[in-house]
Amino acid sequence: MSKSIEFMQNVKSLKDIDIANKRVLIRVDFNVPMDSDFNISDDTRIREAIPTINYCIDNGAEHIILVSHLGRPKGKDSKYSLKHIIKRLERLLDKSVVFLERIENFPSLVATLDSKSIILLENIRYYAGEEKNDENLSRQLASICDVFINDAFGTSHRKHSSTYGIAEFAKEKVAGLLLEKEINSFSKALANPMKPVLLIVGGSKVSSKLALLNNILDVVDKIIIGGAMSNTFLKAVGYDMQKSLVEDDLLDEALNILRHAKTKKVKIYLPVDVVSTDNIKESKHIKITPVQDVPEDYMVVDVGPASSKLFAEVVRDSNTIIWNGPIGIYEIGNFSRGTFNLAHHVADTYAFSLIGGGDTADAIDKAGEIDNMSFISTGGGASLELLEGKILSAFEVLDKK
Repeated sequence: MSKSIEFMQNVKSLKDIDIANKRVLIRVDFNVPMDSDFNISDDTRIREAIPTINYCIDNGAEHIILVSHLGRPKGKDSKYSLKHIIKRLERLLDKSVVFLERIENFPSLVATLDSKSIILLENIRYYAGEEKNDENLSRQLASICDVFINDAFGTSHRKHSSTYGIAEFAKEKVAGLLLEKEINSFSKALANPMKPVLLIVGGSKVSSKLALLNNILDVVDKIIIGGAMSNTFLKAVGYDMQKSLVEDDLLDEALNILRHAKTKKVKIYLPVDVVSTDNIKESKHIKITPVQDVPEDYMVVDVGPASSKLFAEVVRDSNTIIWNGPIGIYEIGNFSRGTFNLAHHVADTYAFSLIGGGDTADAIDKAGEIDNMSFISTGGGASLELLEGKILSAFEVLDKK
């Protein structure tokens, strides 16, 4: 686990090089949620990129070219155009931003601009070669800059042209300030943590968290397992989970993890009572029962009050908390209490709390505790791979100190 963190800590940062009078291309993550009228509902990812952009401005970069994806467009679907975020970006930077429709138009565009300009390239996923890590697209991107800065942690586990392929052809390639902050935070939680260390893991599938659970046992002291994935563990130890979501093909794997944890002296906490319903969408009948008494034809949708009290005690006795995955169907009010209560308990501690992005961050935000966590990762998939002990692809190709 710590070896992957040590490798990534050894990557050169923006602060390690001179960018004065150089063209810098920053791979940012502006993949923000918007409504049908293109109003941005959460600009966190744009805000997280501002320190790196401002650093480049303050240190005399000649041109700053921003590259991002937005959504999963099929062809050049206009609703995924990055034009929709320019006003918000200009407001946050307090500077004007020039829009670049096509990479090949870069030379003619910069000929009309003052130096020290900020340029936003149209959605990089409009290019068919982006997700294929196409060599020609990678060369094109590298040709318009002197320095490549990766500041898109959320896509740093993907081998795409704008995150991976470009590095082969760029003169200098370094991590931006956001990537540096992400690695420092994961290092604090995984490489040299304050003990005891607690992992809270939830979500729907054990299969998506298998590598995490197997790899993190050498780091943590205790694990809370919730969400639908706890159903598989509860069934594995003998409880009838009725119509709950269970991965029957992973029952043996769940037992192996429990045995492995016991060998490592890692305490695993499963729910002791649950909230269940006969219909998730039209939940007229909701019951709270011990895990051994899930009603016939019901499905588990949240942890119960006794589990919440148990988990609160576990949280209170932890000095480092890593949380990946909600522990109930938090999007539905009747089934959100377990996750929201847990968020309040984590927020009330003095522990260093690292939140693994995605649904977990959304749930904590809905609980009103987003500002009370130590660090919220900007990448769901990327943070999961880090917790699995992997070296993220984008870090492999950056310059080393």
